[in-house]
Amino acid sequence: MSLQKFLSDFAALGDRDLKMEYLIELAGHFKAPPADVAAKPYAESNKVPGCESEVYVWARREGEDSKLRFYFAVENPQGVSAKALAVILDRYLSGHSVDYIADISPEIIYQLFGEELTMARGQGLMNMILAVKQLTLQNTEQEILNKSKITVH
Repeated sequence: MSLQKFLSDFAALGDRDLKMEYLIELAGHFKAPPADVAAKPYAESNKVPGCESEVYVWARREGEDSKLRFYFAVENPQGVSAKALAVILDRYLSGHSVDYIADISPEIIYQLFGEELTMARGQGLMNMILAVKQLTLQNTEQEILNKSKITVH
């Protein structure tokens, strides 16, 4: 399922209480990154700036096709919104192309959490999306550099 299809299905729930209940359920599926991806204390370079829930994000190439997979740590146990968004971003962006991820607007947080998000919370959640986009670009640039290395014998 694509992120757009998920957002469409989510919007079809209609009722705000149902949507919030579903986001809480998603947050319950959140899993911290495995030890082979990241171990505490997490590097500041992986920290999402401006996020109240102290979120960290990593990208790693996995599988035969070396698709990017995203991992998140949410250090605030009360960070339900951040955990829900982390699950959504992993499920619907991991494995997708650079172009697909680049086209995702950080504004989707308002579709998910409503227009009444506080400015600080909204910015932190948007920064999670921007961090994923940045990691995608960095990993793609590194892959291009690795493929373009000239070997001299």
